[in-house]
Amino acid sequence: MTTGLWENWVLPGIWVTIQLTFYSAALATVMAFGVGMARTHRSKFVRFLAGFYTEIFRGTSALVLMFWLFFVVPPLFGWQFVPMYAAVLALGLSYGAYGAEVVRGALNSVTPAQREAGVALSFTPWQRMRLILLPQAVPEMIPPFNNLLIELLKGTAIVSLLGVGDVSFAAYLVRLATQESAQIYTISLLIYFVIAFVLTRGMRALEAKTKAGIGRKPEKGPGLMAKLGLRQQTELSDKPGGAGI
Repeated sequence: MTTGLWENWVLPGIWVTIQLTFYSAALATVMAFGVGMARTHRSKFVRFLAGFYTEIFRGTSALVLMFWLFFVVPPLFGWQFVPMYAAVLALGLSYGAYGAEVVRGALNSVTPAQREAGVALSFTPWQRMRLILLPQAVPEMIPPFNNLLIELLKGTAIVSLLGVGDVSFAAYLVRLATQESAQIYTISLLIYFVIAFVLTRGMRALEAKTKAGIGRKPEKGPGLMAKLGLRQQTELSDKPGGAGI
């Protein structure tokens, strides 16, 4: 692959993918926290509206939603979405619905004694949420949020169907220009992997920081070699006479 193709198509495609991921993740985060907290509201009507949003956007395809926003909405309202905006809305609303369930589950996992302590201290519902529930629930949200973020990154590839010049679209153009599939698609896989790896490391650092903020140490599992050694010991102990080895 020539330097010109790399500079004119692939590098801009990487930047577009990063932008799509960032903007979609920002929208998804806002929707996840807003709807997730609404799912725990005292009002049945608020819980119903939040649940309605969650079921609608969890049960629809982000790809079809993007097409609907781009091709169906303009005739209805007389204005056209920019492809980038249609993609961000579709991805943000879809993944926000999944994130809302993460938020709801994490908030409900906080022990009732913590809620009762807030009531005993005469905290308002918002103060209980901000000072007691969220600080304890957020560390539990980050691992599943990390998974959703990686899925969102990979989901940005659907925007290439609208001609948005992300990594996938750039790879398609390079393949047409060079007729080399193996090289460009291997590079594309590596690009997605590197971005996902950086995002994962950042989310793990954020998890450690939030846990430290409430006096909890990050859980560290055994390393790969330790796991392999433990597995070998288990297999030996399961064999007849293994206990004596």
